[in-house]
Amino acid sequence: MTEHNHTENGSTPVTKDNRAHRRWASTAAAAALLLAGVTATTTASATAAPAPPDTVTTAAATAGCGKAPTLRSGTHTIQSGGKNRSFILSIPDNYNNTYQHRLVFGFHWLGGTMEQVAGGGSDGDVYAHYGLRRLANNTAIFVAPQGLNNGWGNSGGEDVAFVDAMMKRIEDDLCVDTTQRFALGFSYGGAMSISLACSRPTMFRAIAAIASPGEISGCAGGTAPVAYMGIHGIGDNIGSGRAQRDRWVRNNGCTAQNPPEPTAGSATHITTAYTGCRAGYPVVWAPFDGGHQQGPVDGCRGCESGARSWVKGEVWKFFTGEQPPVPTTFRLRGEASGRCLDVNGANSANGTAMIIWDCGGGTNQQFTQNNKALQVLGKCLDVPANATAGTAVRIQSCTGGTNQQWNLNDNGTISNAQNGLCLDVNGASTANGTAVIVWTCHTGANQRWARA
Repeated sequence: MTEHNHTENGSTPVTKDNRAHRRWASTAAAAALLLAGVTATTTASATAAPAPPDTVTTAAATAGCGKAPTLRSGTHTIQSGGKNRSFILSIPDNYNNTYQHRLVFGFHWLGGTMEQVAGGGSDGDVYAHYGLRRLANNTAIFVAPQGLNNGWGNSGGEDVAFVDAMMKRIEDDLCVDTTQRFALGFSYGGAMSISLACSRPTMFRAIAAIASPGEISGCAGGTAPVAYMGIHGIGDNIGSGRAQRDRWVRNNGCTAQNPPEPTAGSATHITTAYTGCRAGYPVVWAPFDGGHQQGPVDGCRGCESGARSWVKGEVWKFFTGEQPPVPTTFRLRGEASGRCLDVNGANSANGTAMIIWDCGGGTNQQFTQNNKALQVLGKCLDVPANATAGTAVRIQSCTGGTNQQWNLNDNGTISNAQNGLCLDVNGASTANGTAVIVWTCHTGANQRWARA
């Protein structure tokens, strides 16, 4: 992801990272959209989230519930305001027309596209729909709309009307939980999410604004409470981020405070859940040590990686009350040598080779498994896409490619999903520093590994 300067909505230039409604007449029906209350103290790097969805009154099912759907995952075009407008829809693989799904809108940044949001950009599938699609585990329908001129100027409310039209099209065909609609976005996409919170406060359960530069998509209304999460870099006009947050602190009746923010150089973030908020309307503030970023990485100031960022997990927890899966850390010990798979020299640079070394407590031997990816030092265990027997194994930025996917087999071998070759200690040597390669699987002791 690279940064460029743009002008949003005719305002002064700001730095950007290029990377159908149902209405309820009664107060009781509108109240069904509200989040359960949450009161929490300030915590570092941990979100105090809204209560789980089952604490919220269930609203009427959408018209699509029980129907054989005609919509499919992919790009769709509809008419809105006399213009052709497009969006990418991601429907669960195991879609059930009797299950009321969450509905999540993800808005792109200025110069971004719906394809980048839906596909995860340079981070790949692990960051699809801002990383929430994987965390949803087939419980949500995701929408990535395309803005006019790759932005969200919302002239005359046309982008809000576009959301109305998308929602009607989707909910007339698919089964959606009307108490579980969410919106998020980076930069201009964050501003568009705020615009929806202002103009459609009873339609969205919660929104998350990541590095929103201001209310540049408009804020029609803007006085009703909506659950709000703000994520902002301390080097990215933090005053604007605070001002946007404070609107929802007031609207939601939260107790005013000056929540802590990380210091420059700390390479971390601090997440605070405001206290005193009206039941169902939490406000969470998550400043981080960085600039105009959507995927900041703790411990690495200025690093940008949706795959490695803490943001997706905390947004998911705020939206749903569900903790993302907590990865289990483990070492991989070779059976023949008794030594562990090791990133040579504890160097986190792309391309660093894997070796075996005496097992210890270093982070360069600590792996986590994310689906089929094996991650260490924030990178993924990798071989080149054209790897043949004898190719050295290395670490590389995570892409979601099959060359970074590994099968931990029952016989102790670890095979690459793309080429079928096994993780192998070169020459069956047991010495410290021996290279680790991929080789034709033969289940010898130099190809068998155990978690340790």
